Amino acid sequence: MYAKSNEFGYQPVAPGIRRKTLVYGEKTLMTEFILQGGSVLAHHRHPEEQTGYLVSGHMILTIGDDIHEIRPGDSWVIPGNVEHHAKILSDSVALEVFSPRRDDYLP
Repeated sequence: MYAKSNEFGYQPVAPGIRRKTLVYGEKTLMTEFILQGGSVLAHHRHPEEQTGYLVSGHMILTIGDDIHEIRPGDSWVIPGNVEHHAKILSDSVALEVFSPRRDDYLP
């Protein structure tokens, strides 16, 4: 699969947070998150493993009981079924890959 960059297809996740599925295959799915400073991604969990990379911005990411200050260039892995949440400190862009593929994120 190949996808050309465009401004369409973003879905609201929470106030100040949008996501867009970029590409996906049989086993993985890659999503871009646009996160507005001051927004909060509520506590949640899902069965898929989640691997992320912060392109720009600044946030606090809590994975289980571990709290991480995330800056551009930092990356993380959240095991499946582990509770996590984030506080967005400044406007941010993150890329995340889910495995197995999150079918609820398919366009």
